[in-house]
Amino acid sequence: MERTAKLYLGAVLVFLYLPIVVMIAMAFNRSALYEMPFTFDLVWFKALAQNDRLLQASWNSIWIACVNAAIATTLGTLAAYAFARYDFRAKRLLQILLFPPITIPWLIIGTSMLIFFFWTGIGRGLHAILLGHVALSLPYVIVVVSARFANFGPQLEEAAASLGATPWQTFWRITVPVLLPGIIAAGLFAFAVSFDQFVISYFLAPPGTSTLPVEIYTSIRKGFTPEINAISSIIILFSMGLMLIVARNYKFGGDN
Repeated sequence: MERTAKLYLGAVLVFLYLPIVVMIAMAFNRSALYEMPFTFDLVWFKALAQNDRLLQASWNSIWIACVNAAIATTLGTLAAYAFARYDFRAKRLLQILLFPPITIPWLIIGTSMLIFFFWTGIGRGLHAILLGHVALSLPYVIVVVSARFANFGPQLEEAAASLGATPWQTFWRITVPVLLPGIIAAGLFAFAVSFDQFVISYFLAPPGTSTLPVEIYTSIRKGFTPEINAISSIIILFSMGLMLIVARNYKFGGDN
């Protein structure tokens, strides 16, 4: 039974990571048609450096994802704190309403946001994309940080208050350090949700402006280029390295 479980786990890992390994390898292959034998070359990374449209789309995705992560993590952490530490009217209803945005198909959300933004005069643009990403990321952040609150009772905060700490001092010196692994995890989640978001970005992007997922989709429709492999490899290696660093320094779901 144990051997079967290991074989199954190995098969799942191969299924998940083999396409990624192949894509990264093809980013270093000289042939544009993936011809064999494999010939190592950096030609597609050099071509990527000259592809202003793809680079601009990447920059749009990066800064939108960073700003979204900062805003959504801040607002989501405060909302999770309110849910965990205060009782107020409609609290249960608001907690239930967090889940529909997660379960509703993004196509429906994107369409509704497009209609709403035009109706309110916000229109389309990078600012609209950012607003849409924040709205989409907030439920994920609240859920992740709330899970951290599940193992963090009010005893430490009450002890700090009894020793003369103000609510602000208690929040920054007690609450935030204890919640930090959850906050970081929520921030990374918000960044990933925004950076990978295609539907809302596609609906709200103005003509001539796009994010990386939209630009990749457009490029594939016109004809696939290995430059996409190159930018994808950079993103994968950077994100995996960042996750390893974070996982090395924090033990999520437990004590530091």
